[in-house]
Amino acid sequence: MRPDLALICDWIKPGSRILDLGCGDGELLAHLARTHQVTGYGLEIDPEKVASCVEQGINVIQADLDEGLKGFESQSFDYVVMTQALQALQRPDLAIEEILRVGRFGIVTFPNFGHWRVRMGLAQGHMPVTPTLNERWYDTPNIHLCSVDDFERLCEDIGWRILDRRMLNRSHREGWRIRLRPNLFGEVAMYLLQDKEPAPDR
Repeated sequence: MRPDLALICDWIKPGSRILDLGCGDGELLAHLARTHQVTGYGLEIDPEKVASCVEQGINVIQADLDEGLKGFESQSFDYVVMTQALQALQRPDLAIEEILRVGRFGIVTFPNFGHWRVRMGLAQGHMPVTPTLNERWYDTPNIHLCSVDDFERLCEDIGWRILDRRMLNRSHREGWRIRLRPNLFGEVAMYLLQDKEPAPDR
């Protein structure tokens, strides 16, 4: 299992109801079903990955995340998860708004555009290519890259609560440099979020 997905499992309580946005081949949902007895759905746009989910017995809906979550009722899931997709969406802010409407908690991960390798590339006058952001400017799906500071400022401006944060290097490990300067040395950002007016516990 991808190391970042394994870390996400630490935030999810057993027996929860999960919605996994951009679920890929269903790896996270399948693992959580085995280890945490969760139930839920995945959303995925790629037909081949949808087929892979179906083969594993994962409940999956083929859908475009940019079209929102209007088919889901408010607070219908305990957790809504979106890994490494925020930067590829037309309106990341509206996506998070929907995540926190549909779920009691949101889990979001993204590459940190404030990392020193990115800054070095920009200082040299070109769009950076790094081990974490490894596509070139003309063939990348990423359209709204942000730094850790950018993301946390957005949360503060809107009032979303950051309940927990993990900052990792590209090997999905933490370290003293990342703890000291997360926006400079962190390559992958992971956030556990809650809306500004959370619903009471059920």
